Amino acid sequence: MMHTLVGWHVELEFMEEGDRTKAVALVRLPDGSEVRSHGYSTRHHADAPQPRVGEEVAGARALNDLAMQLLTKAHDELK
Repeated sequence: MMHTLVGWHVELEFMEEGDRTKAVALVRLPDGSEVRSHGYSTRHHADAPQPRVGEEVAGARALNDLAMQLLTKAHDELK
């Protein structure tokens, strides 16, 4: 039987300005530390406005950056 030891909650927030979407990702770890990352997307001027697409791209980039920071943090803690 599996037991959950901890749970992490990741927050994503989006800001749009013109053709640019910015995503900020934040995770609070059980030790009280926080890891924050950013991701961006830019809509080509010829494309129709679709905020959801910009959010998905920017969000994915922010989460990818968050993952890389967490891997680096874990690696540094193992040293």
